[in-house]
Amino acid sequence: MSASRQNDDDDDDDPSVLRVALCQLPVTNDKAQNHQTAREYLNRAANQGARLVVLPEIWNSPYATAAFPEYAEQLPDVLAQDGDGHTGVYESPSADLLRESAKEHKLWIVGGSIPERDDDDKIYNTSLVFDPQGNLVAKHRKMHLFDIDVPGGITFFESDTLSPGNTVSHFATPWGNIGLGICYDIRFPEYAMLLAKEHDCGILIYPGAFNLTTGPAHWELLQRGRAVDNQCFVLTASPARTEPPSKAGLYPHYTAWGHSTAVSPWGEVIATTNEKAGIVFADLDLSKVTEMRTSIPIGKQKRTDLYQLVGKS
Repeated sequence: MSASRQNDDDDDDDPSVLRVALCQLPVTNDKAQNHQTAREYLNRAANQGARLVVLPEIWNSPYATAAFPEYAEQLPDVLAQDGDGHTGVYESPSADLLRESAKEHKLWIVGGSIPERDDDDKIYNTSLVFDPQGNLVAKHRKMHLFDIDVPGGITFFESDTLSPGNTVSHFATPWGNIGLGICYDIRFPEYAMLLAKEHDCGILIYPGAFNLTTGPAHWELLQRGRAVDNQCFVLTASPARTEPPSKAGLYPHYTAWGHSTAVSPWGEVIATTNEKAGIVFADLDLSKVTEMRTSIPIGKQKRTDLYQLVGKS
């Protein structure tokens, strides 16, 4: 691996253009191997000039409800940070990897998601966001659990193991506010509207692992819908598709759709990929958010005398 490209300080950033990297990495049953893969992808993204990098949903563990308790880690909270970017006592090699990589490469890292175990022994599907100084600036617990039963398609119940989160998650950057959801959260337009309208988010990020039933039908459609509804960029990062093992393993194999994607405020797919492992790069011109919201001013045209969105942060 060549030496990583060191980015300049945030003060030198163009406030209207953001280079992002969506890491579609392969996930195995070996947590140490997943950590090594994530580190390599973060290095590659930094080497190619990314300033914000997104990892996929459940990147350190098999995507199986039975696996989540085994792979779960105690994660830090955003409050009470010390000078080293830590947030109290926790045991999380996955969080440490993200924090160290953010500091090393001066990156904003949206750490996909990993299983989290809290003090009450509840398990969550949780995303951590670190700034270029290694500070934890956002923590999102997946609020809408993936409980579906599609005849002839897929049956999956995250609630067998996971508990839902309760936060509207966003964070401030030199390029404006960014909203955060996880996978199934993208199906709920009210949440995206809260992030865009109440918290002025110009980018919405959804690490996700859609499957071969819902992926081809809805993955891109939902991203474009949220982008047009809220006149913002939408970014997604999926695990790469992997083949089932020749012999049955300890956990059921989950086949991800892949197709990590960046969508513009106009609803155009500006960068994407197929199901294979790789990194999607996109240069986001944030002036397009203002341009879209000014030229088609739906934010000012809503009939709040008839309906309105009320949220709780």
